Amino acid sequence: MSAMRVDAKVVMLGKESVGKTSLVERYVHHRFLVGPYQNTIGAAFVAKPIQVGEKVITLGIWDTAGSERYEAMSRIYYRGARAAIVCYDLTDNSSFQRARFWVKELQNYEEHCKIYLCGTKNDLIEGDRSLRQIDYYDAQDFAEEIGAQHFETSSKTGNNMSCSRKLLRITTTLPCST
Repeated sequence: MSAMRVDAKVVMLGKESVGKTSLVERYVHHRFLVGPYQNTIGAAFVAKPIQVGEKVITLGIWDTAGSERYEAMSRIYYRGARAAIVCYDLTDNSSFQRARFWVKELQNYEEHCKIYLCGTKNDLIEGDRSLRQIDYYDAQDFAEEIGAQHFETSSKTGNNMSCSRKLLRITTTLPCST
């Protein structure tokens, strides 16, 4: 059996429990898995072929562990990535602070990696606006400051998942960072 060729490496980064794995599940398998959830250990990998114009591109998506104890290991997974989706939970301010950390890491070690800033669990704040801890405009300002695209999504409802699909397609047209 031969290994599948990966045309574009994408890495998911963010604090534990922000919903990185759920985003990947929704994007790749079009489903939302209901808990109990297990934290990712190290990283999980999935290959997703997508149609871009006339050709098929294979995305290699690395879903990294969000726990700080795996932080050094995450560097292995984002090395050479064309894109990083840095996730934060819209109902958890500390997750946004952790997203800032990951952005700084990428800027220091993978300067050619395209960064997307993704607020997750949009469905929770639609049900109760008082749960929102990260102001949309603060996140948008941060994204503009770092030259990233910003979007908010829900893996549970699929809300704004077309946006993340579009961003991943854009990623495949970027020049390689290695």
